[in-house]
This record gives sequence, structure tokens and C-alpha cells, in this order.
Amino acid sequence: MGLFDFFKGKSTSNEKLAEIVNSGAFLVDVRTPGEYKGGSVKGAVNIPLDRISKELAKFKGKKNIVVFCRSGNRSGQAKMILERNGVENVFNGGTVSKVASLLK
Repeated sequence: MGLFDFFKGKSTSNEKLAEIVNSGAFLVDVRTPGEYKGGSVKGAVNIPLDRISKELAKFKGKKNIVVFCRSGNRSGQAKMILERNGVENVFNGGTVSKVASLLK
């Protein structure tokens, strides 16, 4: 874990994230519908950041949830919103390309 990760709080290693992604996690692209239509991760659903708090029912009962976006910023916000609403096992996957690269 680098110094930047230390200040960001607990970070999930790429190995752990790959394990989560490949174990049937609920993959959520929090970008806009237009961005999502331009290409996403295989098997991901699109729930834009501004809809997360209105779509909480879709997250209930999921074993692991991986949120991601273009840069990792919106997915970080989505993770905080979900956790504040009692949703557990939420992981910030960062970018769409990172999550796609972890899929086997």
C-alpha cells in the first residue's frame, strides 16, 4: 500500500478485487447512460451515480458489489452513498478499464 492509499483509507488490492469480480460480484457502472452505451464491463449493470440513492433495493442482498466509473471518483461517491444506507461489501473498482482487465 502506497502513501497515497494510506491517506485514502483502506484500499483493496488488485488481487483481492480480481477475486471479488470473478466470484460473481454485482458489477455496477455508475457512469451516465451515454457513457455506458459507449462500452462497459461484460455483465455490468448501469445505475448512474445520481440514481444510486433511488435504486437501493437493487443492492440489497448482494454478496459483493463492485462499483466503477471513468476515473474512480464517482464510484468512490457511490460506495459512500451505499455504505451510508446500510449496504455492505461494496468495493470501489475504480475505472471501467481496470475492472474489465480483472475479468477472467
